[in-house]
Amino acid sequence: MRAAYAESFNPDQPLDGLVVGERPDPEPPEGWTRVRVKAASLNHHDLWTLRGVGIKAEQLPMILGCDAAGIDESTGEEVVVHAVINTPGWTGDDTTDPGRTLLSEKHQGSLAEYVIVPKRNVLPKPADLSFGEAACLSTAWLTAYRMLFTKSGLKPGQSVLVQGASGGVATACIAMARAAGFTVYATARTEDKQARALELGAHRAFASGARLPEKVDAVMETVGEATYSHSARSLKPGGRIVISGATSGPNPPADLNRFFFLQLELVGSTMGTKTELAQLISFLHSTGLRPHIDRTLPLDRIGEGLEAMASGDLVGKIVIEM
Repeated sequence: MRAAYAESFNPDQPLDGLVVGERPDPEPPEGWTRVRVKAASLNHHDLWTLRGVGIKAEQLPMILGCDAAGIDESTGEEVVVHAVINTPGWTGDDTTDPGRTLLSEKHQGSLAEYVIVPKRNVLPKPADLSFGEAACLSTAWLTAYRMLFTKSGLKPGQSVLVQGASGGVATACIAMARAAGFTVYATARTEDKQARALELGAHRAFASGARLPEKVDAVMETVGEATYSHSARSLKPGGRIVISGATSGPNPPADLNRFFFLQLELVGSTMGTKTELAQLISFLHSTGLRPHIDRTLPLDRIGEGLEAMASGDLVGKIVIEM
């Protein structure tokens, strides 16, 4: 089968290790199923893999990709793939399983013609979503859903700041926060991306680091080092930063005085559960929201998509069609 995979690591030039070529067709073990992938989407996790983060050299070659939509060959049904692979027998929150992993970490990923996953990791694809739209759900949109509705503590009518408004998680946060009745502020580095944030549902958009017209109840943070101090300064007393990523770097200043004096909270969030993925799908169905797709590319042009993601030259998700 054709697949996009990491053949080697390069922390500074991650695409040097990218190969699009033939890999063996996977055979599902007992309790697993094989999905014929129709579409997958790119995530920063793919770049981290190519840099050698969270993976060892002895695991190479590793097919990239966390999420996908396609046809479950054991049933013939159209499905969405949930990317969190749990320890066999795990019954708690999928994201707190100490032995959990994502596709493309321990198990081969989804940027291929076929991917195998545990049978519990497939959900029916809604008929009103395209394969490309469905392929955006189980990483970026699920991460945003958990941040907003499980971790933030926000209630309709309260306010939220979304940092770095052009990324996949951030664009999902903007759209869902607006649909949920929050007052939505967003930041982005360029005027064009600020305008796009308004189109996606933000009430107001600002340059990165700009002072907001009011303090907010919560901040959705995926950028990390470059925006963290601004996130802390933008909170009301008792406010909360929900962080699910640090694409600009992991080591921001602590701002500890601000945190204890104003009783702020910093809450980590990662991915989401299969139950939350089902709830996300229901939310999209009831609101009519759809993932914003920046562009759709064939597998052979995946390098273009990864370059765009690495440079921030996108608004929303990049989808790869098989």
